[in-house]
Order: sequence, then structure tokens, then C-alpha cells
Amino acid sequence: MDVTLHLAQDPDADELLGRSPLAALVGMLLDQQIPMEWAFKGPSTIANRLGTRDLDAHGIAAYDPEEFAALLTEKPAVHRYPGSMAQRIQQLCQYLVEHYDGDPSAVWEGVDSGRELLKRLQELPGFGKQKAQIFLALLGKQLGVRPEGWAQAAGAYGEPGSHRSVADITGPESLALVRAHKQELKAAAKAAKAAKK
Repeated sequence: MDVTLHLAQDPDADELLGRSPLAALVGMLLDQQIPMEWAFKGPSTIANRLGTRDLDAHGIAAYDPEEFAALLTEKPAVHRYPGSMAQRIQQLCQYLVEHYDGDPSAVWEGVDSGRELLKRLQELPGFGKQKAQIFLALLGKQLGVRPEGWAQAAGAYGEPGSHRSVADITGPESLALVRAHKQELKAAAKAAKAAKK
């Protein structure tokens, strides 16, 4: 895995995401309740605060939980909820150590089908079906991980030419399109809720 991603809209953060499978997974984990770019800049911020060029599942899994939470809480915080996210990142790394010997790319390498890959992603702590499908679409669309049936397993996120998620962000223009799509969904949900009253 060594590609150029544009999810954080920050050259250093995007470079790390493109070469580190763990950074990409951690960014996806952080991508909730904060702007996408902030979430995907998080792995780079964590690596800098750890004083390392890369993220290591073994190292993060073994890190003192209070000290790791303090790293994420330090200003500017890595997430709106840095304490709970620190815990989730450590749980993810502990799972990777226990099941994949700390190698996150082993989650998708050698997988025969998109359905199997989706299942593996959903087994990761903090990855529900939607997050797993978005990450599966990112793997297929931008990282060249395309087991048979990957696009179908990714659901609507796997559709070519869509601008539904981070899987479709390749620069500032597509980021704006994805953001507009998310705002449309929020407006529709709000309208539906108001109609029920």
C-alpha cells in the first residue's frame, strides 16, 4: 500500500494514510461527529505526538491507556471525544494484534470475496456495517484491493462515479461534492422528522 490519498487535505497526513494501512483504519475509525479532514488528519497527529513516523498496532495496543488518552486530548484534540476515541483506537490495535499479528493489511490481503472482506471489516472494533462498507469502497476505489464482488459488498458506496463518502474523495472538488451529498441527506432526514410531528 503506497498511494496518494487526499482525505485529510494535508500533504503529510495524506502521505501517511497512503502508505500505512493502520493510519487509514484509524482515520476511518475517527470519522464520525467531526469533519472528514479532521478525522483523517488524526493518525498523523497521533504519530507526531508519539514521536514516530508510523503507527504501530503493537505499540498502541500496549500503551498506557491514560497516557494514550492524554496524547489525543492535548490541544488541538484529535477528536471531539478524544478519551473515548483513544480507547477505541487501542481496542482496534489490540484486536489487530490478537487476530492479525498486528498487521492491518492482513485484514484484506488474500481475501477471496467482497463479502468475506466486509465480514472481516465488520469484526473490527468500532466498525459497524456502514463504516465497514465505506472502508471497503475506499480499498477498492483508491487502494487497489478488489476481491471478487467488492463493489457489491460495499453497497451504494461501491458505485462508480458516486460522491457518497471518503471513498470518493480525490481532491478538493470531490470533497465538496461528498460534503454536499452529506448535507442533502441531513436535510432530507430533518424534513422527514419534521413531517412526522
